[in-house]
Amino acid sequence: SSGINAEWPLRPGMLPGGVPKLSRSAVYKKRALYKRQKVQVKPAVEEKATHKTKTVQGEKNGGTREVPLQRQPRFYPTEDSKKPLNNRRKVKPTKLRSTIVPGSVVIMLAGSHRGKRAVVLKQLPSGLLLVTGPYKINGVPLRRVDQAYVIATSTSVELPALPDTLTDALFKRKAKPTKNEKEMFVENTAEEPKISAEKIALQKEVDALVVPAVKSVDMLQSYLRSVFTLRKGQYPHEMKF
Repeated sequence: SSGINAEWPLRPGMLPGGVPKLSRSAVYKKRALYKRQKVQVKPAVEEKATHKTKTVQGEKNGGTREVPLQRQPRFYPTEDSKKPLNNRRKVKPTKLRSTIVPGSVVIMLAGSHRGKRAVVLKQLPSGLLLVTGPYKINGVPLRRVDQAYVIATSTSVELPALPDTLTDALFKRKAKPTKNEKEMFVENTAEEPKISAEKIALQKEVDALVVPAVKSVDMLQSYLRSVFTLRKGQYPHEMKF
């Protein structure tokens, strides 16, 4: 049980089981290894040439001149500019919680739809969750949400195949056109629509796929319409979602 094999032959300075009698520091002291001179041979480093010899015409100019291979700038900045530090960290994909899978029902904790329930469609390449109410049931449109701002529940829905256009590019805002001096004081009466027609069509397409899946589960439609609230004596850390 002690792990010692009696059949092993004992060598000088060894204990049963092949354990050395002296430690490394004791052997270092006993053999007086500290008296030996440690000679370190540095690798030869080839010095790169920084100047080159250039022939100069004229009798009184010396004939040759040392010219730097890389010319120095003629002008220098008046203020020292900070150099960014080297960053070796690699961007890793966001790890999704084990309680959140495509089709899970989550409770939103922030934003204009906080307290409402939504269905997780998938995780986008940016690491954010793509959720929807669906919009036809509780008014939650296609939204990107950080998984830190949702509560995962044990309720889930079997989702069908979703369209491939559900990407981060769908939520990219268009850059506002810059105005010149003449246009700065001109009022723009034309109001641009806040939601594009492409998003509206895509929302209807997603609702047509998710709503039948929600209706197939008993009482799930009314569960998604209800708003999550806490009353007196209710503590979220003691609840089972």
